[in-house]
Amino acid sequence: MDIGERVIEVSQLRRRYGPAGAGGFDAVRDVSFDVRRGELFALLGTNGAGKTSTVELLEGLAPPTGGRVRVFGHDPYGERAVVRPRIGVMLQEGGFPSELTAGETATMWAGCTTGARPVGEALELVGLDGRRDVRVKQLSGGERRRLDLALALLGRPEVLFLDEPTTGLDPQARRLTWELVRELRDGGTTVVLTTHYLEEAEVLADRLVVMSEGRIAAEGTPEEVVAAQPSRIRFAMPPGWFVGDLPPLAELGVLRHSELPSPDGQVELRTRELQRTLTGVLLWARDAGVELEGLDARTASLEEAFLAIASGMAGGTASGEAGA
Repeated sequence: MDIGERVIEVSQLRRRYGPAGAGGFDAVRDVSFDVRRGELFALLGTNGAGKTSTVELLEGLAPPTGGRVRVFGHDPYGERAVVRPRIGVMLQEGGFPSELTAGETATMWAGCTTGARPVGEALELVGLDGRRDVRVKQLSGGERRRLDLALALLGRPEVLFLDEPTTGLDPQARRLTWELVRELRDGGTTVVLTTHYLEEAEVLADRLVVMSEGRIAAEGTPEEVVAAQPSRIRFAMPPGWFVGDLPPLAELGVLRHSELPSPDGQVELRTRELQRTLTGVLLWARDAGVELEGLDARTASLEEAFLAIASGMAGGTASGEAGA
């Protein structure tokens, strides 16, 4: 993908709630990153990691306590009138009037939106064109989330902020939303995504950051973040054989091993050289004339990387190499 100029610039950003000293709380601590035009950028983190507080500063909903944020080169809080018409925001919860229909809600919102696209077009984009005359209170939770997205798209935003966009959606609706988000990105829309669905970030994001305790603990493409974590190999030792019968694990590139609590005596090997380690194990099994039941070899997932990073920060490190 041809990623263009930086449309979001964040430098040493800080956000504090409450007074100085023990009575306050630093939710965002010296965070720096940038987002380029046409990029899908994901902010990940556990509850309380600081991602929502960060996004609210990008959206111009509050001023930063310290540092600097620019959207299209402007201060999104101090120059809100310049920035707001060019962005779309999908909050975690819209809070729509329950007695209005989906169509009436979108029409009301369009009246407050500069250069709004036709209401029917926005509802059709999210698959709600057939629910236009249904009252909001009668929409399912997933349909209300899709209505949230429709309103965020009314102004044809250059930058789209999506805060947990697929919460409450069934698997099919989630996949359709992913496709829509991809189409928007491919059409040049810059997307900033926060999500607890790590598969969602792994599938959609061009780049991501993982936040923990208000700081950035890891950043890069999903592949780069995952590559920092070791791969794993699992199998059951043949009856009468033990881990000590394997070739020297260090020579196979094994970082660590563990015996899993399973009735068939499964072991797990962790390695950064998956092919080398797996080849060594398979050659040993061939020469020993044994079969490795339940053999499973795979690289780390984004979920594993996320959990390792989060636990590493909780343990006092920011390396993302917890347990490696």
